Amino acid sequence: MTAELDKIDRRMLKLLQSDGRLSNAELAQRVSVSPATCHRRTQRLIDEGFIKGFRAVVNPHSVSRGALVMVGVVLDRSTPESFAAFEAAIRKLSFVLDCHLVAGDFDYFLKVRVRDMADFNRLHGEQLIGFPGVRQIRSFFVIKEVTDNAPLDF
Repeated sequence: MTAELDKIDRRMLKLLQSDGRLSNAELAQRVSVSPATCHRRTQRLIDEGFIKGFRAVVNPHSVSRGALVMVGVVLDRSTPESFAAFEAAIRKLSFVLDCHLVAGDFDYFLKVRVRDMADFNRLHGEQLIGFPGVRQIRSFFVIKEVTDNAPLDF
């Protein structure tokens, strides 16, 4: 996909990664193209899937979700059916920010945001441990977030 990007496209993507609220006029000025050309290029980047969307990044502490927990999940079977059942169940949980099928000691790695340890303990006992096919869950409470959702370098 990146073979289709020229220098201007790359610059636009980098600028939008750092500030998705840039106006078309400001973005056009920063990449030295006309606003019409910038709009056309931005729309092409969206249409061709280079830009997946735009959203606000909410401060988790300001909405009482200051505790970050990384969760490793091991399923009892490694079958397409067990993966599908787990994935369908996990998609319903609003506190799970990310879910990745991984190779290694775990089948899945989750990124979870909760109020505090007690909140996670409750969710772990009431929801996570009872998911389809779950054999083991290992939780890692994040002490310090050094970098989170850093922009892609390309």
